[in-house]
Amino acid sequence: MVVLSKPAIEQFSHIRNIKPTTLFPQIPLVDLSKPESKHQIIKACEEFGFFKVINHDVPMEFISRLESEATKFFSLPLCEKKKTGQPEPYGYGNKRIGPNGDFGWVEYLLLTNNQDPNLLRFLSGENLETFRFALNNYMSAMKKMACEILEMIADGLKIQPRNVLSKLLMDEQSDSVFRLNYYPPCPDVQPLNGSNVIGFGEHTDPQVISVLRSNNTSGLQISLRDGSWISVPPDQTSFFINVGDSLQVMTNGKFKSVKHRVLANSVKCRLSMIYFGGPPLSEKIAPLPSLVRGEQSLYKEFTWFEYKKSAYDSSLADNRLIHFERIAAS
Repeated sequence: MVVLSKPAIEQFSHIRNIKPTTLFPQIPLVDLSKPESKHQIIKACEEFGFFKVINHDVPMEFISRLESEATKFFSLPLCEKKKTGQPEPYGYGNKRIGPNGDFGWVEYLLLTNNQDPNLLRFLSGENLETFRFALNNYMSAMKKMACEILEMIADGLKIQPRNVLSKLLMDEQSDSVFRLNYYPPCPDVQPLNGSNVIGFGEHTDPQVISVLRSNNTSGLQISLRDGSWISVPPDQTSFFINVGDSLQVMTNGKFKSVKHRVLANSVKCRLSMIYFGGPPLSEKIAPLPSLVRGEQSLYKEFTWFEYKKSAYDSSLADNRLIHFERIAAS
């Protein structure tokens, strides 16, 4: 575990504590085994851009095995973790998030959809194969779930063909990525001024859809339409789904990508595992014609490569879509 001194902690961003209120709405819950789930998904995507899924059929063994392997990885000495060095932004990272000055109380491991066999080369023999096996099983399950949800969305929006969204993730050239975030206990989480240290700053996900799971530790918050923030109760057996910027564009703004952040915890470590479902780099992203009929197209067409580059060149909290809005360009 990396423990920074007080002066180092003061370099991190803080926010004022949020007092819970009964006026905050419940996080939408979707039971994937129920016939009405597609309608619940549509409503949740329109109102929150975020929801929790249960009865997802992902074996708990896949979850616990990868969590165990990830915990072992983040417990390694810093010099060992740094041996995963890859071209940015892939591989291991510590505190620094992206190239534009964003910092958080977090360590992470970012992997491509098609894992570089050399990425985990520093692990020896059995450890390497165990980690790879756990990653492959888990990532395959996340991809399957994300595609099923995207097809339910297509059904709910009456979009044809049914795989118009899921095929972006199923493509062999899909630019999906997988991220393991580890938030060590922070010794300065509730200083006297009543603020919290930021674990991961507010942002939206640029991809189509994200599937998130974390251990039983609080910290995740989402922003509501009025700009207020609510805490998401931890649930280590369920998954949370984020609408990404690309899906917001493809639905012509019918869905909104959810702004979210993570606050540091003073007592427990938090481990989150996120699958980001992305299209091929050359894929053109634009509002789907069937969702634009009779309405103005709100976004200009762009490739995923163009948007990914724009996102990478921006800060976490930036509104990246503003550069691709037709209204802003007119």
